Amino acid sequence: MKFTKFNSTHKNLGAKMVEFAGFEMPVYYSSISDEHLAVRNSLGMFDVSHMGEIFIKGNNALDFVQKITTNDASKLEFGKVQYSAMCYENGGIVDDLLVYRLEDGFMLVVNASNLNKDFNWMKLNQIDGVEINDLSDDYSLLAVQGPNSSKVLSELVDFNIEELKYYTFKFGKVIGVEALISRTGYTGELGFEIYFTGDEKRAEKIWTAILDAGKSYDIKPVGLGARDTLRLEMGFCLYGNDIDQSTNPLEAGLGWITKLNKESFIGKDELVKMKSEGLKRSLLGFELIEKGIPRHGSEIYFNGEKIGYVTSGIQSPYLNKPIGLGYFATDKVNSQSVFEIDIRGRKIKTKLTDVPFVKR
Repeated sequence: MKFTKFNSTHKNLGAKMVEFAGFEMPVYYSSISDEHLAVRNSLGMFDVSHMGEIFIKGNNALDFVQKITTNDASKLEFGKVQYSAMCYENGGIVDDLLVYRLEDGFMLVVNASNLNKDFNWMKLNQIDGVEINDLSDDYSLLAVQGPNSSKVLSELVDFNIEELKYYTFKFGKVIGVEALISRTGYTGELGFEIYFTGDEKRAEKIWTAILDAGKSYDIKPVGLGARDTLRLEMGFCLYGNDIDQSTNPLEAGLGWITKLNKESFIGKDELVKMKSEGLKRSLLGFELIEKGIPRHGSEIYFNGEKIGYVTSGIQSPYLNKPIGLGYFATDKVNSQSVFEIDIRGRKIKTKLTDVPFVKR
């Protein structure tokens, strides 16, 4: 079991702790719904230090990132961030990730559960003139998310955080501590992520400063439970649920980060072929017409025929109705059709709906 620098802080706050991706992490402090609504309506803070930070440097750093990711990293300038993915040769997804353009290379932020796999994949495909370093254990990462996030952080950082545009970052100081601050997030709300190094004492100092500054906005510490419900309301993919090695970015609705006009990247040939032949299934959003909670793996039917399966499902705290994502056979998709989801032996009626479920 691994522990983030905030582990004792979480326990002192009475968090419900669980094992996740090899780490002991908080799943909630008060309740998932309470923390979820705090982020939607005002402000919440997450410990996401379990995420992986892999640094790519060297004369051929750009060529390497172009080779292993689906998006076009050549468009990135220093201070910009890009959402991307890595694929196997057959088009299956290794992981989805964030690509940060540094002055001397790149920082790739990957999912905690995939860190070792991703690092080994990068080393396997390493080219000359490239250094690959996993510095995940050195970094702590806090996500401050919600409509009031910039108001609180503006009191603590040494630059005008209001000028930070979506998917950009800046090096600065948070209460005197050097950090990389990016305007990104996994909730669909205005939000920022703070990367910094140091021991537990430094981590607790930053955590406490943000909580104190956010008191007037009813800030809440938020666990992994609400992180999942918030991302699903926005239709954001979760690796291991909505995407994995058996799915490809085109059918997962990630064609916008898959630049098939790019000269070359691992998996491109198969993805071009899939697109030309036509996709057989698509990841789509749905809401239940009847009572029930859709669960990962539940089968989807149309006129008695199995045509797909649920990848993620929840009772939406913000919308107060059951929603989910699932793969539907492309030739059966009709926005007017009524489908059925098998939930514990009961066929529950459902219909397709636009994603994101919550419009922000």
